[in-house]
Amino acid sequence: MSFQLNMVEIDDTFAELFSMWMSRVLITAKEEKWALIAARTATGLATSIIMSPAEAGIERLIMPEETPDKRPGVLIHVYQRNRLDLKAQLIMRIGQCVMTCPTTSAFDGLINAKRKLKVGRSIRLFGDGFQRKTVVNGRKCWKIPVMEGDFIVEDSFGAVKAVAGGNFLIMAESLEAGLKAAEEAVSAINQNVKNVVMPFPGGICRAGSKSGSLKYKLKASTNHPFCPKIRKLVDDSAVPEGVNCVYEIVINGLDLDSVKKAMSVGIKAAVKVPGIVKISAGNYGGKLGPYKVYLKEIL
Repeated sequence: MSFQLNMVEIDDTFAELFSMWMSRVLITAKEEKWALIAARTATGLATSIIMSPAEAGIERLIMPEETPDKRPGVLIHVYQRNRLDLKAQLIMRIGQCVMTCPTTSAFDGLINAKRKLKVGRSIRLFGDGFQRKTVVNGRKCWKIPVMEGDFIVEDSFGAVKAVAGGNFLIMAESLEAGLKAAEEAVSAINQNVKNVVMPFPGGICRAGSKSGSLKYKLKASTNHPFCPKIRKLVDDSAVPEGVNCVYEIVINGLDLDSVKKAMSVGIKAAVKVPGIVKISAGNYGGKLGPYKVYLKEIL
């Protein structure tokens, strides 16, 4: 079963999503350039929880008038399966990637969250006894002496149950068409949707995975039904004739509605690119997570 959007076939299927704990960090700096550098560094090695220590990505830029210290800012998300591991990831990523970056500070991006992780309170120990309490725009923070001057970090960071694993698959006639469509989808999501991140490089995944392995003792392996090069070698190929490239867009978000909107916006941008044959989505028959996002519903 399928339907069409802009003359592109859309699978009548669903993406399967699941819950993860998430924190949102607001990184500020003297210049937007340095806030972005810190954000990109702090969200590294964080594409998929299958093998990465966390999932993370950049949400959006924040104008100086919206930040606690009135400097340019960038919002990032960090996701983990449980709160203790999330706290550890925040300590490491803020401590190693933000505190070390010129002119930066780190503030809580979920100030209304009921659960708080004492992240800044742990990082303060790096001050070796020279750290001092401070208040920035009503927020309890720590001032940690570093070689440049002081690093400001908020005492605690909110943690909430969020949604991970939103996705759609772009099937194209060529690599060029597929990559163009994927880039257009990512750009549209970045411009039009708040509260979400796309954790893969540039928001695009070329190596989607399936649960388990046909041959080896692995918890995940290549998603062979969607690999065009082996279409004729496998009995369960899901790659239509004429498709030579498949890209996956994976989306995590603060809430289900934000992820749904991102999927819809991304798909509508992708199908405008010539050479796109089909759009689908990845799921495990409802076994992976409690949330199902049907493509027909969001489009």
